[in-house]
Amino acid sequence: MKNHLICYPVTKICSLLGVSSSGYYAWLKRANKSAKLSEYIQKQYWQHKARLGAPSLLHDAREAGYQVSERTISRVLQQLGLRSKAARKFKYKTDTAHHNIAPNPLDRQFNPDKPNTTWVTDITYIKTGEGWLYLTVIIDLYGRKVIARQTSRYIDRHLVCNTLKQALFRRYFPKNVLIHSDQGSQYCSADFKQLLLQYGLRQSMSRRGNCFDNAVVESFFHTLKTHIIHDCYYKTRKLANKALFEYIEIYYNRIRRHSANGWVSPEQYEQQYYQNEKMIEVGTV
Repeated sequence: MKNHLICYPVTKICSLLGVSSSGYYAWLKRANKSAKLSEYIQKQYWQHKARLGAPSLLHDAREAGYQVSERTISRVLQQLGLRSKAARKFKYKTDTAHHNIAPNPLDRQFNPDKPNTTWVTDITYIKTGEGWLYLTVIIDLYGRKVIARQTSRYIDRHLVCNTLKQALFRRYFPKNVLIHSDQGSQYCSADFKQLLLQYGLRQSMSRRGNCFDNAVVESFFHTLKTHIIHDCYYKTRKLANKALFEYIEIYYNRIRRHSANGWVSPEQYEQQYYQNEKMIEVGTV
């Protein structure tokens, strides 16, 4: 029909085809909207380096003004031949044949009502051309923000102690925070327990063989490995560290939407909390 619009008016062509001109314009409008949506989704998909699926892209699209459903996003992704990076299962094995095991007061209560109530921590590993690189992180369960991270070629008590010191410094040394980990020997060490005592922190440990007791940090490592570890090769530990910094500090904390936060980033979720607290203090709420 487009080929004939130069020679004939729309009304005449529509009349010959037995359709209304209003119906044609409505179809044309839908086609234009569909093309714009496809272009937007493709742009967001590659901007996030193929890390997002339909649920996250849905919130991006709605924020940009598109009135669509998750089903529509899924259909567009399928039409474009785009798929988010598939997750792979992995399991970190740690030594638990030792004493000084702490109880589990966390008991899978993963949604505190304010920051610096509960921090969860764990260790994972990354293969590089120079050998293994061990990564430990501490995540604040409120907002799921990674508040500290350290890497080392050695998996020892110094790695976890340095990470805890970094978290304390960045969060201005809060008291009575519950620190949850697995039963790894590093977290049972005298040095780590002394740090907890020194700074007024409480300890919690997963039950042996229960990875779901530390599900939040396990899920984070799962996502991280899916996005920047699996199918990637780092020639040096320095290159791996660079990728970890960019992913955690720039992308995960500040850009990536998190379902536990109502689909806003960890940084934005925390800022919303402090803004609300400030409004309450000045009596505007």
